[in-house]
Amino acid sequence: MSLRMTIAALILLAGIAPRAHAQERPDWVERIRDEHPRVFLSDDTWPDVRATAEGPMADRYAKVQARVDALPEELPVKDYGAIAMDAAFVGKFTGDAAYLDLTRNLLDRSLQFYHAQVAADNAVSWYSNSRIMALAAFDWVYDESPVEWRQQWGLSMLDHIADVLPGGVPRLGAGDRTPVNRSGITTGFYGTPSLMWYAGLAMLDEGIDDERALDYLVRGRDLYVGLLEHRRTAAGDDGGSASATLGYALGAYPWAEFNFFHTWESATGENIAEDWPYVALLANYVMWNYLPGGLEFGYGDAGHTTNKMPSGSMPLHIAQMMHFYSAERPDWVALMRHMRETMFSGGYSLTRWASHPFLLTRIEQAPPPMDPGDLPHARNFERMGQVFMRSGSGPEDTYALFNAGGVLRQHRHYDNLNFWIYHRGFQTVDSGSRAKEDDGEHLQNYYAQTVAHNCVLIDMPDEPISNYWNGTVHVQEGGQYITDASELIAFETNDEFSYVAGDATEAYRSEKCEQLLRQMVFVYPGHFVIFDRVRSTQPDFRKRWLLHTAREPRIDRATVAADQGEGRLFCRTLVPADAVLTPVGGEGQRFMCGGRNWPLPEGVTVTEMMGWGRVEVSAPEPSAQQDFLHVIQVGDAAGATELAEMDGTERIEGDGTVGARIFSGDRTIEVTFATEGDVAGHVRITRGDEVIADRDLIREVQPQEGLAAAGGR
Repeated sequence: MSLRMTIAALILLAGIAPRAHAQERPDWVERIRDEHPRVFLSDDTWPDVRATAEGPMADRYAKVQARVDALPEELPVKDYGAIAMDAAFVGKFTGDAAYLDLTRNLLDRSLQFYHAQVAADNAVSWYSNSRIMALAAFDWVYDESPVEWRQQWGLSMLDHIADVLPGGVPRLGAGDRTPVNRSGITTGFYGTPSLMWYAGLAMLDEGIDDERALDYLVRGRDLYVGLLEHRRTAAGDDGGSASATLGYALGAYPWAEFNFFHTWESATGENIAEDWPYVALLANYVMWNYLPGGLEFGYGDAGHTTNKMPSGSMPLHIAQMMHFYSAERPDWVALMRHMRETMFSGGYSLTRWASHPFLLTRIEQAPPPMDPGDLPHARNFERMGQVFMRSGSGPEDTYALFNAGGVLRQHRHYDNLNFWIYHRGFQTVDSGSRAKEDDGEHLQNYYAQTVAHNCVLIDMPDEPISNYWNGTVHVQEGGQYITDASELIAFETNDEFSYVAGDATEAYRSEKCEQLLRQMVFVYPGHFVIFDRVRSTQPDFRKRWLLHTAREPRIDRATVAADQGEGRLFCRTLVPADAVLTPVGGEGQRFMCGGRNWPLPEGVTVTEMMGWGRVEVSAPEPSAQQDFLHVIQVGDAAGATELAEMDGTERIEGDGTVGARIFSGDRTIEVTFATEGDVAGHVRITRGDEVIADRDLIREVQPQEGLAAAGGR
C-alpha cells in the first residue's frame, strides 16, 4: 500500500467528521486513571514536577507566578488559555484558592471569546495550543471546582469543539468556515481536530457528556497514532519530519508528538515515546541541514529573509527529547545535547507553554553532549527526498543540497531535481519568498513554480496551470505539475567525490516530457559537474536550464560568474556547444513567470537570498533530444584564496557519452555520462602520474541509516 493510500486509510479509520453513532469503548480506555489531574500532570508525576519547579527551574517558576500576578482585576473577553494553564499551575503549587478562582475566571472569559469568534465567522487562532492549555487548566482545577461550574464549562467547551471540527458548526446550522484551521495528520496537526484528544481526556466519564467525551477521546487518539505513523514513515531510518521546510519542522510541528507523549503518560503512566524513536532521530536531520553561522538552505515554503535556521523553539524541543529518550537512545540524545549547547543555546519562551518546562523532570538524566566530529561527505535522507553534500564541516567548506524522491508534499514546491550550493554564502539560491504578508500571488505564481528553482523547463503551448495550496495560480511557464514525482536512482559518497542521479520524468506532463534525468558529481572541495538528459514529445518544445543567483551575474560567452557573501561561483555551459545564455532579473524582473513579474507584497524587503533573477541556458534551435552539461566551481571572492577565474575546462565526447575535463591545479578531473540507455557515467581523477580515482559511477542508492553513514570518511 502506498504512503498516500495508507494516510487516507488512517484518516478514514480515525474519522475527523462528526460520527452518527455511539463510539465503541476500546480496551486501552480502561488504562486511563479515574482521578484528576490527568492532562499533562498526574498525582504520580506531580512530586517530581514540583521538585523541578522548586529546584533547577525556581527562577522560571518565579517569573511564571509574577506574570500571573500581574493580570488586571478586570479581565476583558479574550483568549487566556495559555495563562490559565499557568494560573492553575501556580494554584496547585501554592495551594492558594485565589489562583483557582482566577483560573476559572480566565477560562470563562476564554470560552466567551471562543463562542464569539465562531459566531462572527472568525478563527479563535490558527493554532489549537491555547485551547489545549485551557483544557489542561480545566483538568488541573477540576477537583477543587464546583460541580455546576465543571458541568457548564465542560459542556460549553465540547460545543465549541464541535463547532470548529470538520463538518462545521452544527448548533448554528452552518458549514465549514474557511478561517478555521482544520488540518489533519499529514500537516503540523495544530488545527482544531487535535482538540478532541485533550477534551476527551479531561472529561471522560465525568457525566458532562460521556458519549461525546468518549467519542472525542477515541477519535483523537486514533488521529495522533495516525500522525505518528505518518511522521515515522517520513523520517525513515535517517530522520526527518512531516515537512522538509525547517520553519515548520523545527517550529510548531514537534509539539504534536510531545504533547501526546506527555498526556498519554500522565493519563496512563506509560511512556510510549519509546515506541516512536524516530522523534529523537530529528537530531540527525537538523545536523545535516545546518550551515556555518546557523544558516540553512531555505527549502520549500521558507522566507529567505536571512536563511537563518529557525531556532526559537529548538531549546525546548531538544529538552523534550532529553526527557523522553535519554535511556533508550543515548547517542541521539547526546548529539541533541551538543546541538543545544553549540547551535541552539537560547532559553524557553515565557508567553507560550510557559509551564511546560516544569514537566521535563528527566532531562538531567541525559548523557553528556557528543560532538559528532567529522561527518561523512554526504547523507541521503531518502524519505525526505533530500541529499546533503559537503566538502567538510568548517566555515571554509562547500555545502550542497539535491532534491529527489521523498514521500512528502507538505510545503514542497514544483522543484524536483533542484540543487542548492553554499560556499561562504549562497552561490545558488532558491529564489522567491514565503512572505507572511503575501496574499498568495507571489507564492502561488512564482515561488512555488519550477521557474523559481534551479531546474529545467520544457515549454508547451497552452499547458494547464500547476495549482498550489495557498491560492489561485494564473500562469504556467514550462514547469512541473506534481511536487513529489521524482526518484533518486543513484547515490554514493566517498573521500574524493559524492554523486547523485535523479529521474523527474513523471513530474512533468506526459504530453510534453518523455524523459528528464539529472546527474550531479561533486568533486571536493568546489567542483560540480551536472548533466541533464531531456527528451520532449515534440521537437519544437523549447528547453531551458535555469541557474538562480543572489546577485546580478556576469556573463562572458558560455561562462556565468556571480558572488554572494564572501563566496563566488563560476558556471560554464559545455553542452549545448552553441548555447544561448539569457539573463532574466533585476529591478522589476526578479520574479518573472508567464511573461510578468510577481513582486512581493508592498513593505516586504527583498533580500539577496530571494534572488536577483536567473540565467536561462537554451539551444539556438529546439529539438526533441536535448542534453545540458555544466561545470560549476565555487571558491572565495577575495583575499589570498580568491577564485579569480574559473579552472580550465573542455568537453569530452565519445561513443554515446559526453563529459567534462577540468584542469584544477595539479589535478585533472574527468567526468563522463551516458547520453542514452541506462543512467551511467565514469569518474577519473589524477594528480600528476598518481591516479586518485578511476571507476564507473554507481547505479544504485548507497544504503545509510541512523547517525552513522556507510562510505563516509
